Amino acid sequence: MILAAPGWRAAVKRPEALARRAAEAALREAGASGAITVLLTDDSEVKRLNSQHRAKVKPTNVLSFPAGVPGQLGDVALALGVVRREAREAGRKTAAHLAHLVAHGALHLAGHDHILAGEARRMERAEARIMRRLGLPNPWRGVS
Repeated sequence: MILAAPGWRAAVKRPEALARRAAEAALREAGASGAITVLLTDDSEVKRLNSQHRAKVKPTNVLSFPAGVPGQLGDVALALGVVRREAREAGRKTAAHLAHLVAHGALHLAGHDHILAGEARRMERAEARIMRRLGLPNPWRGVS
């Protein structure tokens, strides 16, 4: 866990511990193992990473970077401002949204995707199970 933007501590109680729990729950759900680095940073850093690696010059909520190295699954980066804004717009707590997005990123590193409709449904169901195990609300309830 790398806390690069101190504002995470004001937005979420013990963000590193929550992110660790979410990543571990996602790996258990996926039946995967390996190291993941979670970077809790700000919008400008995620914008830079998104531009550099995906040619999209804007911040996004979460990015996943597979490692391609045995024992290492990869890295997940989250943008504080985007996560806070999305949580507020959805009427959710920032902590719950953070946990969901860490789980989402970890599932990507474990091989899940959501490009095709069937894949998206499987990934959403996995995320809902992870959130339930964490004692947090289903992020897909009420979403059409």
